[in-house]
Amino acid sequence: MADLVTPGELRQLIAAPHPDVAPLPRATEYTGGVRALRGVPYADVEGARPLELDLWLPSSAGPAPLVLFVHGGAWRRGRRDDMGVRTRGWAPGPFEQLAAAGLAVACVDYRLSGEATFPAPLEDLRSALRWLGLRADELGIDPERTVVWGESAGGHLASLLALTHDEPRLAGAVIWYGPADLTTARPPFDPASPATPEALLLGDAPSSVPELADAASPLKRVHADAPPFFVVHGEADSMVSCSHGRDLADALRAAGAPVELRTVPGADHGWHGADDAEVRRIFTASLDFVRQHT
Repeated sequence: MADLVTPGELRQLIAAPHPDVAPLPRATEYTGGVRALRGVPYADVEGARPLELDLWLPSSAGPAPLVLFVHGGAWRRGRRDDMGVRTRGWAPGPFEQLAAAGLAVACVDYRLSGEATFPAPLEDLRSALRWLGLRADELGIDPERTVVWGESAGGHLASLLALTHDEPRLAGAVIWYGPADLTTARPPFDPASPATPEALLLGDAPSSVPELADAASPLKRVHADAPPFFVVHGEADSMVSCSHGRDLADALRAAGAPVELRTVPGADHGWHGADDAEVRRIFTASLDFVRQHT
């Protein structure tokens, strides 16, 4: 006869293993020895869905530098495996290309604004870094050489992570057309509106919660010890004004932090309007930045 257990003991017994100790899923093999582990749980958040990441690993031996990729989607939607509309048709895809170049890539989930408000998504990115550091030997990655790379809303979160995460200090940040300021009117953004993606992220109109809006604005978090930034923004961006990228770069430069700014003439949000060759150049320049700083 099976041993009797209490409901509480049974609940613990049947629960999925904690992400810190859960076995890793089987890897999918790609050309050149690149491997991908998809749907790896990295955090159990009370009252929320389990948070997962996809991990792309290079074939090279030894601990690999790491890219922590943060997807866009106005903090409201989006998928962790999506670098933006202009890369969706690439074969091999952008993350496989980064792994083929010798980098590990962790594409992470975070709680969206319909699930939790700021600072929840930033806390999730910190949890991902903690998990990656905990499992680093097993994964063959070097968490001391981590660059965060984000696009759109993911660029905003990537900027905040780079500016606020101390242990370990990130090696760099690649920011594609990310919002940098949630406090100032920059058309089409109105800080007094309770219906903007920024307001949904904060839980109220930014002008109604000024301290929270400051805390969520990379422009307000700049300091001299920031890691190197590579900021890329379309000059014709109709969703996130190019002034975000310019002002962030100016603030970093004024603080004495290393930054490179590239603006793209004629490019709208998501690189819409840029030709394919220009998008490839942006990707290659971003990869070169990661290599340089890892």
